[in-house]
Amino acid sequence: MAEVATFARSDQLLVVIDPAARTTDGESVRIAKDVLSAGATTKVCLPEDSDEFARALARRGARRPVVIGDDGALLRAVSLLHRQRQLAECVLSVVPVGGALTLAASLGVPLGAVAAARAALDGVERRLDLLVDDSDGVVLGGLRIPPIRDPAPPDGATAVGPGAGRPWLRTCQSLVRTLVPARNTPATGSTGPSRLRVEVDGSTLIDLDEPVDAVSVTPGASGVAAVEIHRVSVGADTAPLRAEGRTVTVSGAHFRYRADASTSGPIRRRTWTVGEGALRLVLPGH
Repeated sequence: MAEVATFARSDQLLVVIDPAARTTDGESVRIAKDVLSAGATTKVCLPEDSDEFARALARRGARRPVVIGDDGALLRAVSLLHRQRQLAECVLSVVPVGGALTLAASLGVPLGAVAAARAALDGVERRLDLLVDDSDGVVLGGLRIPPIRDPAPPDGATAVGPGAGRPWLRTCQSLVRTLVPARNTPATGSTGPSRLRVEVDGSTLIDLDEPVDAVSVTPGASGVAAVEIHRVSVGADTAPLRAEGRTVTVSGAHFRYRADASTSGPIRRRTWTVGEGALRLVLPGH
């Protein structure tokens, strides 16, 4: 995280209120809007969908945008500004309202409507690192690659297949599985640890011959990402592998990853690059 002690006060604000926030907690939205309107000249936008949300940000002019919404609204705003190649020139504020607020809190944004609105008016611009992947996706809080697991049936339940209730059909299916070799292709629902190659700044940290239980990549400080790999231990605890670098590449059999609040994949390869100080976010000055 890189910090810039620049006061972000502006007399003109574009207040973009996410539709989910209006539905979830209309009272907090009203309070935040009143505090912002009392401290600055505001233009309030009430987009009904993602297209209107994008148009509102694109047409902000000289106004400084303040997004009222949850983590999803914050991620949507940052992603849109990044794709429009306007993230570097935009100082963004957020007033967290809604159900999922973990990401905003982790970035240092106050969770109360009044405190967050006051920070948007009188706070300090801080430049935060983020991750950008090779498909132009943005990650603010970090990402995690879990192992591949089979979905387990509920406690006390038995998985139901096409042969349920037909013992003769289950017997035939079992015989076919015994006689026909399984294909050597990864299945999305197969059970077991992941086999991945993880490269940090071009150097291989772990290769496909060593199974891993989880991989995490988090924007660190001063333009580097922190990488942590939990290897599968056999008979003894194994310390995680850790490294830092500007680029992280993960490749291997089809894998999924969870970045911030969404899951992506399956894919075979992805590279993330640190965007040093790319997010200009207004936070409390103290």
